[in-house]
Amino acid sequence: MQKELRLSGSGGQGVITAAIIFAEAAAACGRNVAQSQSYGPEARGGASRSEVIISDDVIYHPHVEHPDIVLAMTQAAADKYAGDLDPTTGILIVDSELVPNVPQAAHVVSVPITTLAIEKIGKSLFANIVALGAITRVSGIVPFDAVKSAVANRVPPHTVDRNMQALMVGYEAAKE
Repeated sequence: MQKELRLSGSGGQGVITAAIIFAEAAAACGRNVAQSQSYGPEARGGASRSEVIISDDVIYHPHVEHPDIVLAMTQAAADKYAGDLDPTTGILIVDSELVPNVPQAAHVVSVPITTLAIEKIGKSLFANIVALGAITRVSGIVPFDAVKSAVANRVPPHTVDRNMQALMVGYEAAKE
């Protein structure tokens, strides 16, 4: 089994942190993992993407070419990256409030990620962890408890409880 994920949005939305956490969770489960990121020179507000490859075998090429899953936190990210998805099996997860024109994909999961972070957790800062919860549910690649542990190990200690809430909010919101 090998799965390729691309998390995308704009700088400051935390897609790189979310990808790192997901990669750490997969590695803790004994999987081989490659993780990379790219962001514009503006950092905050510029284009941002992070990629994760998770495999039971050796990963020979550490860059995602045809992702199984794409997370798009902005319209620009959806427009730029959804086209790389496999047309028959690819899963596109979008922030429904920030991606009004959803590109074609075999499977689309639309969740109001940022709105849920604000309404349920109190800050848009937690949108990346809400998205991570949705990715965990939709992908089924890494057990929820492994992602919980990785979040707890990665976020500042005083934010662990709110991040756990955000993770659960995203996980529950992605039910189909």
